[in-house]
Amino acid sequence: MRLDRFLALHTALGRRGARLALASGRVTLAGTTVTDGQCPVDDFSPVALDGVCLRRRRPRYLMLHKPAGCVSATRDPVHPTVLDLIDGPAEAKADLHLAGRLDFNSTGLLLLTNDGRWSRRVTEPGAGRAKVYHVRTEDPIGADYAAVFQRGLYFRYEGLTTRPAGLEILGEREARVTLSEGRYHHIKRLFGHFNNRVVALHRERVGAIVLDPDLAPGRYRPLTEAEIAG
Repeated sequence: MRLDRFLALHTALGRRGARLALASGRVTLAGTTVTDGQCPVDDFSPVALDGVCLRRRRPRYLMLHKPAGCVSATRDPVHPTVLDLIDGPAEAKADLHLAGRLDFNSTGLLLLTNDGRWSRRVTEPGAGRAKVYHVRTEDPIGADYAAVFQRGLYFRYEGLTTRPAGLEILGEREARVTLSEGRYHHIKRLFGHFNNRVVALHRERVGAIVLDPDLAPGRYRPLTEAEIAG
């Protein structure tokens, strides 16, 4: 958004008053006086008029260890949501949203933020950020699964063939699956091709962000600068 439009929306100046305020040096951006109304501002730009900050919103990036029996949503009429696990008053977490989701009974790494641009960068299909899951199945996992996962499967609902998925067999009914995209019930449908039901699904990693082993289910922490950048 342009700075002059931001001023017109967030003050009583109006468009003409915003231009005059800029021209007279009454507006600062990150502490620096700005006179160009075309200067871009984002959701977190610290804009001040006559020394008074017009917005104190700060970006938030959280890593949550999602437990089973919790909905990946900001609100639900029946079940507890992941937002209920975040401390603080409702207004303090009202602008948080999920960067990716997990099913009701799935567990593991979940990312929450109020930065829409960052969450799109993390979740958009073209980003190619690997998502890694630990999976347990009802029946034994065959040695032939890996080649099928790597080749891709046709998903009739979406009318497409999935991208290659990695499969590392860890035990008779246990595996690690790596995806570069996320489709509806993706992993369950991959194993469903072999009529093998997934009984437990736990996300370990999204891109360079790995679930902190010190986080108990239901607990969370802020992301580090390196995790945010990665």
